[in-house]
Amino acid sequence: MTQGAGQEPVARTATLRDFRVPPYARVPVQGHAAEPPAAEPLPVPAPPEIPPAEQSAPAGQSARAGQSAPAERRLPDPSGQMPPVAPSPVQFVPMEAVPIEAVPITPPAPSAPPVAPTAPMPAEPTLQLGRRMAPAYPAATGSSIVSVATGHPGNAFPDDELPEGYTPTERDLPVIQRGDTLQVPVVTPEAAAEPAPAGEGPGPLFVVGDVHGYLDELVAALRAQGLIDENGSWSAGNARLWFLGDFTDRGPDGIGVIDLVMRLSAEAAAAGGYCKALMGNHELLLIGAKRFGDTPVNSGAGTATFQAAWLLNGGQKHDMDRLQDVHLQWMSRLDAVVREDDHLLLHSDTTAYLEYGETIEDVNDTVHEILNRNDADEVWDVFRKFTKRFAFRDEGGPQAVQELLATYGGHRIVHGHSPIPYLLGQVGTEEGEGSGGPIVDGPHVYADGLAIAMDGGVTMAGKLLVVQLPLNG
Repeated sequence: MTQGAGQEPVARTATLRDFRVPPYARVPVQGHAAEPPAAEPLPVPAPPEIPPAEQSAPAGQSARAGQSAPAERRLPDPSGQMPPVAPSPVQFVPMEAVPIEAVPITPPAPSAPPVAPTAPMPAEPTLQLGRRMAPAYPAATGSSIVSVATGHPGNAFPDDELPEGYTPTERDLPVIQRGDTLQVPVVTPEAAAEPAPAGEGPGPLFVVGDVHGYLDELVAALRAQGLIDENGSWSAGNARLWFLGDFTDRGPDGIGVIDLVMRLSAEAAAAGGYCKALMGNHELLLIGAKRFGDTPVNSGAGTATFQAAWLLNGGQKHDMDRLQDVHLQWMSRLDAVVREDDHLLLHSDTTAYLEYGETIEDVNDTVHEILNRNDADEVWDVFRKFTKRFAFRDEGGPQAVQELLATYGGHRIVHGHSPIPYLLGQVGTEEGEGSGGPIVDGPHVYADGLAIAMDGGVTMAGKLLVVQLPLNG
């Protein structure tokens, strides 16, 4: 996909050149859920062998050492005297003289088949992300994410294996010098304000940039800000947390990210705060790929389908296989625009929102109505417009920001969508070797200080940003 598909020819962005169509590109999206593996018959254990001593034991005599047979019933003779008891032929052995192994309680289980030797496990579990080995999120000593059934707050895949159908994104772009980036000190957890007690107004406001399936990085960033505890549960009281969209595609566990955000939304509400999310262009893309598959749409530039666009933009087959109705319903209800504490929160750095209403409520209602009508061409048009980018970057950027602020209110726009390295125009070529990826220390403030970019470029070995607003500086 090129930027603004269906519009006049534009420059192809580096975001899209990193993707190759995976082997399953021609597999229809609808109805391709993973088939459950065939059930294997359970092994039936063989009856335990009876030692010769037990086989030859006389009737009425126990075969276990130190254990006599049940006593026979004795009746008194006519004189009223009990007949004498015949001496037992069983020899009693003191228990301390019998080893524990000689007194089995249950038959031994059948021995397991020999297991082939495996390679030694690494000292720290890692998850292969593209070409870079990234450590899993730091867990507290002696604890793990045990509050969730699978042992991970977002239903993540095991650290030592990649999900089937995962197509890694290129993450080893050259190091970028941030000479023209405004350095903004990010509020650290220690300096962050404590959540206000219940009944004393709203708590601190946090925003999260694009996640794109990188669940471990998200968990680590949320924990670093004190928003979740070592078990992955909400721990920020009445704090407010906004995700700026793009939860899936490109990374290893997009559905795990959605599951985590949905769960934190319930936990935060119970604690007096909230965790909410905006709709990104990749949510629209995933909804379209699931609903419409390879149905042709009117793209304005030839035949297009949601399925092809989703695959070319980093769609992961295992995400589609795990996508459920509850995920689709949740994504379809997300708002496109919101204003919080004089910040106008959007996903995309584009003025296309103005085409859907003159108020925030109008924009959100219009987008929801289009999704409910379930018309492939209409949904494609929303996706195409919300995929546009860089409206705030160049000379006319401040004016574009002011137009949005004048219409919807607020004094600053906070957005995701366009990675900070791309906004700076300093992304190198794919042939760069021996580099550690772009350096992203925090949000990028630009457009005369009116816009804040929050996509730290996690898909290219950048940083997943979680910061508190307003920014200091």
